[in-house]
Amino acid sequence: MLGWRLLMSAILIPLVCVLFRTDLQLGPPAWILFALCLLISGRSAWELTDLLKTRSLQPCFPLTGSLSLLIVAAAWLPALLQPGQTPPASSALASIAAATTASLLILLAWEAWKFDEPGRSMETLGTNLLTVLYAGALLAVTAQLRWCPAADNGYFALASMIICVKSGDTCAYTFGRLWGKRKMAPRLSPGKTWMGLVGAIVGSIAGSWLWLSFAGTLFQHSPQASSLPVVLLYGLTTGLAGLVGDLVESLIKRDVGRKDSATLMPGFGGLLDLVDSPLYAGPVALAWWILLPPAS
Repeated sequence: MLGWRLLMSAILIPLVCVLFRTDLQLGPPAWILFALCLLISGRSAWELTDLLKTRSLQPCFPLTGSLSLLIVAAAWLPALLQPGQTPPASSALASIAAATTASLLILLAWEAWKFDEPGRSMETLGTNLLTVLYAGALLAVTAQLRWCPAADNGYFALASMIICVKSGDTCAYTFGRLWGKRKMAPRLSPGKTWMGLVGAIVGSIAGSWLWLSFAGTLFQHSPQASSLPVVLLYGLTTGLAGLVGDLVESLIKRDVGRKDSATLMPGFGGLLDLVDSPLYAGPVALAWWILLPPAS
């Protein structure tokens, strides 16, 4: 299984790099990323809806999928209104917040309109809202890394987060398989070990340091890594956020009695099993790039 995961990673990572580089050459609007985010959002909403159809939970995919896509589209609205320019992150975040608020109002009205008997509405409302926030809002916020620290250096920040999280995930899996004995969360995720946590920390810090220190030459204005403590703390916090994101998705699957979110790819499960860590770590990384950038 370890070999298969490494093989799939060796295929997926270069493919994503090619898409990102092509999108960077097309300019600031990032239409390839937009299309990719719409695809990920729709598929994630479907997988979550399928996962949560249990007990008294009755999520509605046409509704949650549409609202998730709406929130992702809202993230690109400032770019549509100001063609040829790169709006500040605050504009996109405000647009995302407005779309998320509108989604909540729609979900509340939907449950009020279709109410027939007590005992189901609040549970279903919660699952629909969770789906929209997870598959729509978290993804839309994470995508804003594309324009940090500047549009010309797009994907430097986004790639730093992905490499940090996936390096931590790969090292956690490797350390856990090779040396892990003590379970970290046996009831929630039996495969997680304390040695895997060590691997996640080592991998995420190493991955972020290597990228921030040496990958700047690949971009137009050659961004330089910030001070070493900032770089290391960025890798540590972003990597730990990715690990928590993995545990959070395990919580959802464990509560509904499923091992994988779907059967999209052998060795990985569904799309949610692949993007759970970046979705959780993305907003954390964006906060770093806005408040205390790990590179200039």
